[in-house]
Amino acid sequence: MQIPRLHPDTIEEVKLRADIVDVVSEYVVLRKRGKDFVGLCPFHDEKSPSFTVSQTKQMYYCFGCQAGGNAIKFVMELGKRSFADVVLDLARRYQVPVQTLLPEQRQELQRQLSLREHLYEVLATSAQFYQHALRQSQGQKALQYLQSNRQLKEETIQQFGLGYAPASWETLYRYLVEDKHYPAQILEKAGLIKPRREGGGYYDVFRDRLMIPIRDVQGRVIAFGGRTLTDEQPKYLNSPETELFSKGKTLFALDQAKGGISQLDQAVVVEGYFDAIALHTAGINNAVASLGTALSLEQVRLILRYTESKQLVLNFDADKAGTNAAERAIGEIAELAYKGEVQLKVLNLPDGKDADEYLHSHTPEDYGELLKNAPLWLDWQIQQIIQDRDLKQATDFQQVTQQIVKLLKNIANSDTRNYYVSYCAEILSLGDTRLIPLRVENLLTQIAPPPATYSKPVSARKAWGSSKSPLPTPHSPLPTERSLLEHAEALLLRIYLHCPEQRQAIIAELEERDLQFSLSHHRFLWQQILEISSGDGETKNFASLPDLISRLQDQFLEFGSEMGLISHLFHVDEINQKEILRTPQVVQAAIACMDLVMLEKRYRHFLELWQQTDPETEPERYQSYYQAFYAEKIKLQKIDRQRLFSITELL
Repeated sequence: MQIPRLHPDTIEEVKLRADIVDVVSEYVVLRKRGKDFVGLCPFHDEKSPSFTVSQTKQMYYCFGCQAGGNAIKFVMELGKRSFADVVLDLARRYQVPVQTLLPEQRQELQRQLSLREHLYEVLATSAQFYQHALRQSQGQKALQYLQSNRQLKEETIQQFGLGYAPASWETLYRYLVEDKHYPAQILEKAGLIKPRREGGGYYDVFRDRLMIPIRDVQGRVIAFGGRTLTDEQPKYLNSPETELFSKGKTLFALDQAKGGISQLDQAVVVEGYFDAIALHTAGINNAVASLGTALSLEQVRLILRYTESKQLVLNFDADKAGTNAAERAIGEIAELAYKGEVQLKVLNLPDGKDADEYLHSHTPEDYGELLKNAPLWLDWQIQQIIQDRDLKQATDFQQVTQQIVKLLKNIANSDTRNYYVSYCAEILSLGDTRLIPLRVENLLTQIAPPPATYSKPVSARKAWGSSKSPLPTPHSPLPTERSLLEHAEALLLRIYLHCPEQRQAIIAELEERDLQFSLSHHRFLWQQILEISSGDGETKNFASLPDLISRLQDQFLEFGSEMGLISHLFHVDEINQKEILRTPQVVQAAIACMDLVMLEKRYRHFLELWQQTDPETEPERYQSYYQAFYAEKIKLQKIDRQRLFSITELL
């Protein structure tokens, strides 16, 4: 839903009334420490709390992953929701009247909010209709299927609101439109009916199917899954994507499983509706089901909200389709697993059974034991690689080795990687312990170190290397240009934000040298700063913006991806404090570094153009490029004298 732009007064009132401790406490266990509260960060995996919440400042900040912001930002990040959507939810919760910028926008907002309420209402009414139809003569086949084939008790049928869609083409349509007087357009938007191609009118989407309500986390019906009772294809039919329902963002039974997931600190993901229902019936109430699609990152992050240890078990079918589904799911969340942000396990039940079939002949305790001993996803992946392979055959041995190397390359943690190198070396040694050291050496030779991923600004000393390392010459590229530039730009922005007395000097230096921020997220932040500054009067009195950080954070709530890269600049820890206390020397050093990197870029650019130009066919362009790169070289030689001082200051 495209929500009209909210009035600033509404946003401010929500910020005033929504207490951050109250909001965060719904998701994080907070403990009082001094004047603030601390807990385990919900945005990354950690064992000791680095997540702080300040009630006086109404802000949160994690010193581990640099996540930070106010109550609105917290709910946005955790639920991956839009700014306006979160503000509206908090406004309802704290009884804040909603205003939009223009009267016509206010009417549109009320219309859209009314549409959502109507959709919830018509879907709830439809669920009741399907449940009623299950008890009628026409629904006896479906009821018998549930009781006999699925062995479900009455309480389970009621718990999950199972029902039946009559075989007639217009039964639901007539009930909702003619008896309940709902507009046909609402039913169509809810995914319950479709318009006929010819002759006008509508027909029911679900006919002669066992109906399974799909609910959101709050327990509201948002869609349906329909299982055929005949040979009709597809066997399972889900509601289409609607205003309320998105398959990639929804998990079946999460509304009933979230308590069990929190209590057991583990989530089990199965493929089918009836697998999840069977597990809940057996008392295993931490199970959810995907909706016929590969498990998405959004679905995983939704589950992980409720488990502190971030433990996730994939219990897909052991047949080829189930194995492929597990591999697709792993593919989506492999990056999280490699980083340790999710403890991923894979459970294949004996004899290729799914959870529902297994529980027909085994006890819940048997399933629990298998769950406890489920292998980690890397072990499962390795077993999939070597399965049905004869390692005594050269071709199989080579192919298995290549796949193992590809798998091991992505493991970021060195201890974990070394463990699996040894484990795989044992497998490849085929029981001959004398070959293990050779196999280890062979694997390590093929495994390049995993690429470093940017998580927060590295110190310039680490980025540049030891002080004994020779400085690069003007005609060679900087070996760590990105890291040094990142540090310099971030440092300059942090000084600007936290040292108002330095703002005018920074502006002057940048304008005098005609410098721009090179990195896109820094450039974006600088544009926002200038917009706010210029909006506070024509005099541009930069030192008179004490609330600059707060205003920037509010503005960045609508720019989630950019905010994630610069949020750490809004906070100062002990190390940052020492850094920015050395102004204005550090300002000069950061400016010089930015200038140096830009000169290097221009020098290499013109040098490359000159080298690629033919002097015989394009003599004028050849001479022009030569003069351009030579001029940059002269500038580099002049600034080279200041380089050592600049780098030393940044260290």
